[in-house]
Amino acid sequence: MKYKNLIYEKDANIARIIWNRPEKMNAMCLESFRDCVAAITEAEEDDDIKVVIFKGTGPAFSTGGDLSEVGFIYGMKEPKPGEKGRERPSQRIRLKIDREIQAETMRRVFLCRKVTITQAHGYCLGLGLMLAEKCDLIVAAEDCKFGFVEERLGTGGVTMSPMLILRVGLTKALELQITGKMIDGKEAERINLINRAVPLDQLEAEVDELARGIARYSRDGLAISKTSRQAIYDSLGMNQWFTTAYWVHTLVTNMKWEDDEYNFFKQRRDKGVKEAAHGKHEFYKALDK
Repeated sequence: MKYKNLIYEKDANIARIIWNRPEKMNAMCLESFRDCVAAITEAEEDDDIKVVIFKGTGPAFSTGGDLSEVGFIYGMKEPKPGEKGRERPSQRIRLKIDREIQAETMRRVFLCRKVTITQAHGYCLGLGLMLAEKCDLIVAAEDCKFGFVEERLGTGGVTMSPMLILRVGLTKALELQITGKMIDGKEAERINLINRAVPLDQLEAEVDELARGIARYSRDGLAISKTSRQAIYDSLGMNQWFTTAYWVHTLVTNMKWEDDEYNFFKQRRDKGVKEAAHGKHEFYKALDK
């Protein structure tokens, strides 16, 4: 099956779901998530597939949400002076969109019936990192940059998840979430955010060897193991998080900014996406230490 925002490849027992918006550094849009769900379904329904690898074309795994589009589907558009702001979508429409991204797409990655591996290079940020942390394993280039940078749109911790806490512990999870700062692959491995950090020129071979090793297990064995892990996650209440996370984000879409706060949407309107993106990091640079 062909997809608009990703490439689906099958190689023996391994499927690769490859983000394919290199001109956008694989920034994610709503259609990206819809393609992702369809590709996961394709892999799950193929009994030959034992391992699914998520990776990206071009210079990055993913830089997160597409900042040229983010907010528009919720009506978060700052009107120009003298311009009447358009009516914002209803809460039910906002809830529907967030349910599709969080309660459906992210949950599908987390509970995928195949073993999942993220292969990250360049940047693994925001929504890209949120998706990666839902995979069973994460292998990255040593110089790959990780961070929940979308917190710097003004939230400061709203994307916290139980998966992150279990990976790195509450103390480090809070730091990553509240600051929105970036760390490299070596640091990500040190704090257990990822499993392995390797030189970029070895990344493809490292992930391929790992995936082929896992694929030596029996189909039934892997299916039982994934089911067992889901039971453990359910007992820890991790699955419940997907039910609540989406409506928490819906609250975010109703945020307002005071005059002394950084309003990305206003800056995007006045200065363009690139300057607005750089501006938010400059505004919060004290948090990069």
